[in-house]
Amino acid sequence: MKKIISFVVFAALTTASYSQSLDYQNIATMFSRNDGNGSARFVSMGGAFGAVGGDVSSMIINPAGISVFNGNNAAIAFQIRNTNTATSYYGNSLTTQEDYFNISSAGAVFNFENNIDTDWSKFTFGVNFRISTDFENRFIAKGNSGFSSFDSFPLDENENPTVYNISESQEFSNFYNGELSELNFVFSGVYLEKLHIGAGLNFYDINFSQQIVLNENNNDGNENTLSAKFYQENFTNGVGFSMSAGFIYKPTNTIRIGLSYQSPSWFTELIENTNIINNDGFFGDTEIEVSNNDVIYDNTFGGNLPIQELLYKLKTPAKITASTAIIFGKKGLISLDYSSKNYKGLYLSGDNFSEENLFFDNQLRRANAIHIGTEWRINQLSLRGGYQYEESPYSNSVLLDNQESFSLGMGYNFGSIKLNLAYRKNNKNEQYNFYPQYNQVDPAKLDIDNTVITIGLSVNI
Repeated sequence: MKKIISFVVFAALTTASYSQSLDYQNIATMFSRNDGNGSARFVSMGGAFGAVGGDVSSMIINPAGISVFNGNNAAIAFQIRNTNTATSYYGNSLTTQEDYFNISSAGAVFNFENNIDTDWSKFTFGVNFRISTDFENRFIAKGNSGFSSFDSFPLDENENPTVYNISESQEFSNFYNGELSELNFVFSGVYLEKLHIGAGLNFYDINFSQQIVLNENNNDGNENTLSAKFYQENFTNGVGFSMSAGFIYKPTNTIRIGLSYQSPSWFTELIENTNIINNDGFFGDTEIEVSNNDVIYDNTFGGNLPIQELLYKLKTPAKITASTAIIFGKKGLISLDYSSKNYKGLYLSGDNFSEENLFFDNQLRRANAIHIGTEWRINQLSLRGGYQYEESPYSNSVLLDNQESFSLGMGYNFGSIKLNLAYRKNNKNEQYNFYPQYNQVDPAKLDIDNTVITIGLSVNI
């Protein structure tokens, strides 16, 4: 919003200016996102581990879950993601397909038996790393809105300059990169063999970038054409932390009940470097070429590359999760997690973010999520399934629809080593506005389809 406001004010004074990159409202919401990555067992069961525990990734949901382990354990998971992004812009459709690979999580749990005669039977320490949000993606949209935003040539010195106000086409390329990773340190204990209590500290590292390229072609109605290429970039890095606490209670051998709380995440230092700054009347690197002039306008000519740096802070919403699980001995289990996160709790500071914070209060809402998972064992083989449903944080659900995810998986127990495999499928619909400063241009519609394969290895140590 801050960028858009600057553009609108400047446009009123001189030439029209342009902002195609994400604004701070969208960036803050994106940094609050969680992709649900973890171990292959965790992913295949929809992340419904709030009352189950017994998996290294369970500390992400409820830190009490690590003391369900009977011994020491280490796990690592590799992820392969295929993303198809279909764009629709003024009747024209394009599909971009990309494949990505990373180490999505790795962690270990260590149990310490309590030999002192107390009601606490053991204590457990866990550490885990995971990529909680993978930003990497790209898409291309192309069409003709009938609106020309670049309608003049800056080097035209004629008394009556040519106006290129007939739109031929627009093409928008968007590139996201980076990740939000987290490192969890968790401590848990067991009281009277029925109550597991845990707490943890979570540390975050953000590395995010966005590069956009807009190509616009227009003409003046007399066979004179204008071709404009516009480039914006944004690089953001920062660190943050949060705290978590929870318990799992076993009233019987069959039933487990869990409750956990994760505090807001405080990103105390986010550093943004961007070329979205006034450069000869344009907020980005700009090249313009016209057919009736053999000179190309370039506002970066001669090394003119202005960069703006902004240091700010972000607080993301807290989350509470209530869980229950039914355990059928060693045969299998069914688990359910219900979580709630109030996105009105988003808050930006360190600069004048009054417009953004007002947007959070008025346009965002409390978003609830349901995670369901099941696992059934046949000798050494385990079969798993999961389902997730998460509400959009936006009040009108226009920018982002509610999201569903389905998952399947299997694992094989070789004794001290377990090999796990998970398959997850999710789809979401979004809108992206190439011209937020012009109400007469509709946003592009994005249909994003993700297929994720997670391969995990778990070792008793």
